[in-house]
Amino acid sequence: MFNMYSSFKNSENLSWEKILACSLTKPEQLLQHLAEQRSGHLAGQQFEPLAEHLAEHLAVQAGDLELVAKTYPMQINPYIFSLIKTPNDPVWRQVVPDVAELDDSKNILDPLNEENQSPVSNLIHRYPDRVVFLISVRCGAYCRFCMRKRVVGHEDQITRATISEGLKYIRLNPAVQEVILSGGDPFLLKDKQLGNILQSLRNISHVKIIRIHTRVLCTLPQRITPKLVQILKAFQPLYINTHFNHPVEITSQAVKACNLLADAGIPLGCQTVLLKGVNDDSRIMVKLMRKLVQIRVKPYYLHHPDQIKGTGHFQTSPESGLKIMATLRGFLSGLCVPQYMLDLPGGGGKIPLTPEYIIEKKQDSWIVQNYKGKKFVYPLI
Repeated sequence: MFNMYSSFKNSENLSWEKILACSLTKPEQLLQHLAEQRSGHLAGQQFEPLAEHLAEHLAVQAGDLELVAKTYPMQINPYIFSLIKTPNDPVWRQVVPDVAELDDSKNILDPLNEENQSPVSNLIHRYPDRVVFLISVRCGAYCRFCMRKRVVGHEDQITRATISEGLKYIRLNPAVQEVILSGGDPFLLKDKQLGNILQSLRNISHVKIIRIHTRVLCTLPQRITPKLVQILKAFQPLYINTHFNHPVEITSQAVKACNLLADAGIPLGCQTVLLKGVNDDSRIMVKLMRKLVQIRVKPYYLHHPDQIKGTGHFQTSPESGLKIMATLRGFLSGLCVPQYMLDLPGGGGKIPLTPEYIIEKKQDSWIVQNYKGKKFVYPLI
């Protein structure tokens, strides 16, 4: 079994396929590996105190976690697991199954009504000029807060036939000027398959912009290879929105992946999700947004968590998000500040939420407050 506690300092020598193939997909595999670490059965490996703490934490829930993983698939690759330092730390909470996923009676699997806004399978047409085209069910790691828990990891959900059907729909609908490739993660496709899809879209004259939504820059940065970048460069204008949720995810490997794309002239944005117990803290968000800009990734959206079944334990209040946004606006430049977005139930679309700066509107002036809460009179001339 792959040594999950290797430092990955030499991960450049490992292909992304090999790293992914070593992923843990069942809680019992994780527990077995930790037990082997603890007893020293892995030849040449020194005992890690962390292994004992994690094993003790998991042993209590191992049976229950098997039920979770059968409902919502689990996949933790060695790279992302190497970022975990303690049980329930920010990375752990994002990738290790939690029994709370099955104790969620308030939320539903598709609160954004994506299925009913899909004229063909796996293509969401909510806005007049753009579509979200799902082309992969696989990811570098299966995030426990995923908005598409109903799809990700279920191999029969997306097939060559559904991709062909989606391309046909786009071809026959000239109003579609922008295509957002999503999933799952589009970069989990093989280079040739992804290139063929991009070429098919570029052959449609009314498709002006292609966007790719991916989390591999965070969860499997080794996937961003010079060969892949060369393929992507051929299909400009092309934009990539990635997804970092915590500063610890911005590793040297992640920076290298971002640099490869940015140096190729591909604009990078980040869609962060506000998650209870992960990043619902102004200090964490300030640090994350600063680090993103330093690696040439523009903070794009801060998403309020969608009310997806199995993710209730990540939910926090919009007020919490607004307080964080007020801090970001005061302590960071506009370049570092994302929009705080709420996706409306029933497929109503996204709306921005902003802190209240206007206190009162008078006939000749407005009363406004700044990020410190200090009030000012703005005259209407």
